[in-house]
Order: sequence, then C-alpha cells, then structure tokens
Amino acid sequence: MTVDKVVPSAEAAVADIGDGATVMISGFGPPGQPDVLIQALLDSGVGDLTVINNNAGAGGKAISELFAAKRVRKVVCSFPKAIGSTVFDELYLAGEIELELVPQGTLAERIRAAGVGVAGFYTPTGYGTELAEGKEVRVFDGRPHVFERPLFADFALVRAHRADAHGNLVYRKTGRNFGPLMASAAEVTVVEAGEIVPVGTLDPEVVVTPGIYVDRVVLGTEEGR
Repeated sequence: MTVDKVVPSAEAAVADIGDGATVMISGFGPPGQPDVLIQALLDSGVGDLTVINNNAGAGGKAISELFAAKRVRKVVCSFPKAIGSTVFDELYLAGEIELELVPQGTLAERIRAAGVGVAGFYTPTGYGTELAEGKEVRVFDGRPHVFERPLFADFALVRAHRADAHGNLVYRKTGRNFGPLMASAAEVTVVEAGEIVPVGTLDPEVVVTPGIYVDRVVLGTEEGR
C-alpha cells in the first residue's frame, strides 16, 4: 500500500483548521517558521485561534499578520517582546489578546510531554513567581518544584528542510528548533517542506521526525526564511 501525504497546496493543507482551534507553529523567530502555511491560514479567514509558538511574531511578519488581522484570541509563548515586534504589544496592552507566558525550557518540555504521553512533570523554574500561581508545588531534595501539564494542539504547522511522500522529515540547522516536538504533540501535523524527495532518498539515520507523526506535506519555498 502506498501512503502519499503530499497535498497540492497550502490552502488545501489548512482547509480544515476551524475557528477556535489551537495551533502550534514552529520557528525560533524566522528560522523554521512555516511562512507559506501561515499565509494560507491567514487567507482562510479562520479566527479565534490559540497559537503556541516560541515568539509572538519576533523577527518576521508572518505570525504578526495573524495578530494584526485579529485572528488570534490567545498566544502561548516564551518571548512575547522583541525588537521589531510591536503588533502583539499593542494588542496585549489594549486587552485584545490573551497571553500565557511560559519559560522556554518549560514550553519545550510541556510540548514534549504531550508527544510522549507524560501526564506532567515538576520543575523548579518559575517557583515563587506569578507563573507558578495556582499550580501544585512539591519539594524535592529541599528545593520547591512546580507541576506543569502537557501542552497539546489540534494542529501543528511545521517547517522542514526536506520531506518525502511518507512524511519523513529532516531539518536545516537551527530551523529544526520546535518542529520535532510540535509534530508529535498535535492531532494533525501539517508540514511545509523546502523540498519533497522520492521515498527512499532520505537516509533513515538522518530522519529526525518519522512519517508516523505527519499527516500532510506541502511544498513551500526552497530555502524558507
């Protein structure tokens, strides 16, 4: 049986993302950001989204355009403030967007926990701050730890360097960042690949995300951002 996960367009790839969906978007600023998929999501007119991303539009305009169009209800991220990122700031100060601030390591581990089926974990990060309010605290070896829950999403939009028709993925250097974690933590994973190669081309030893985690693949720009 042939499993071909390649879809003809970015528009088709995101067509079933509806209002109110929770969407993970890979990227550390521009590196690893799936610009083509974000634009298709913007063009679809969908709204009331919860976006999980490392940055609130830092270093690029793709996600910022979603914010500017007021399609996002809430953002879960580590770095909401950065040079050149003003759209989110204005919306947040106006009370038009909700923010859940998560330390970067905790964000990555919450996403990873969702992908591997872990019910939660304890971390000392955030203890004694507003970020720990309302969360369970336990002491290990004399040090207080905060209990954090997994972070799931309905959809993950991920940028890969290369993909094959089965959805096996390799990434380019820092473009890898949150992609592998997010691909495993969503109900549906949609991949924008700079190149789609024949099945069997990718060396299994360098495949980072196996196709079992991927539902759709669409061809993006060759180098991305």
